[in-house]
Amino acid sequence: MGESGRVMIMRVFVAGGTGVLGQRLVPQLVARGHQVTATTTSAAKLGLLEQLGAEGVVMDGLDGVSVGEAVAQARPDAIVHQMTAISMAHAGKPDIKHMDRWFAATNRLRTEGTDHLLAAAEATGVSNFVAQSYASWNGIREGGWVKTEEDELDPMTGTVAQPGIEAMRHVDEVVVKAGGAALRYGGFYGPGATDDYVALLRKRQFPLVGSGAGHSSWVHLDDAASATVLAVEQKAKGVFNIVDDEPAPASEWLPCLAECAGAKPPMRIPKWLARLLAGEVVVAMMTEGRGFSNAKAKRELGWELRYPSWRQGFKEELA
Repeated sequence: MGESGRVMIMRVFVAGGTGVLGQRLVPQLVARGHQVTATTTSAAKLGLLEQLGAEGVVMDGLDGVSVGEAVAQARPDAIVHQMTAISMAHAGKPDIKHMDRWFAATNRLRTEGTDHLLAAAEATGVSNFVAQSYASWNGIREGGWVKTEEDELDPMTGTVAQPGIEAMRHVDEVVVKAGGAALRYGGFYGPGATDDYVALLRKRQFPLVGSGAGHSSWVHLDDAASATVLAVEQKAKGVFNIVDDEPAPASEWLPCLAECAGAKPPMRIPKWLARLLAGEVVVAMMTEGRGFSNAKAKRELGWELRYPSWRQGFKEELA
């Protein structure tokens, strides 16, 4: 911030501008006066990026030449990596049992895609780099229910989640090493982010497993976007958990989500049955998952949440 409290206007390159977070982030950057170039894999979405106030560019995050050209042309002061391929259009129906397949393209975007963007950043002299990582239920499964940035992520060794965790660890390591910030977002909710869950809850196909004691952290898309803007403007470095104030057990958030969505309460099923139906990862998440603390992001970025708790957020979002 300048002496008058004004923001330094920057040229910000948002890789993945049409994802659920990108669509909330671009307008916030524009509202703060930044000039935004945002990417999409689909020429059909360039109009959407223009409506959001950005200059739209078609880019393939897995093609180093495509990434290098897009970044060189934009001449940005900051690069934000929000590329995933989790949406129905890219990955088909959510499939936690075969998460390795469901997340295959996203894992490549988090490894190769991150490397391409960092190479482009280095080639164009950009040191301000912010990337999407993840911190919802995947804290190390030992000790207390809530983890900080000092704690390891759970490696999920031998499960279908292992490749995804390794990809996230890659993001955290290479981005921090390059002097950037890895933002570990909690589970997203908000426009377009929980439609899949809600559809399953309404069909009573999203049961509560075992004790439901496993914790998760949530964050509203608009709060995730505002934290990202702060990280860009402050040239943040290091790992930050971008989650709300209330990590909570599945036994609390799942019935609440169902109620807010106007669905019947979720069924309860034993662990052995869940293991058969949905696989090991769901069982680990719902019975042993570890949530995350946002104390560092609040303290270091001055982040203030519009939705401090998913309890109020789910209600407002699904009303």
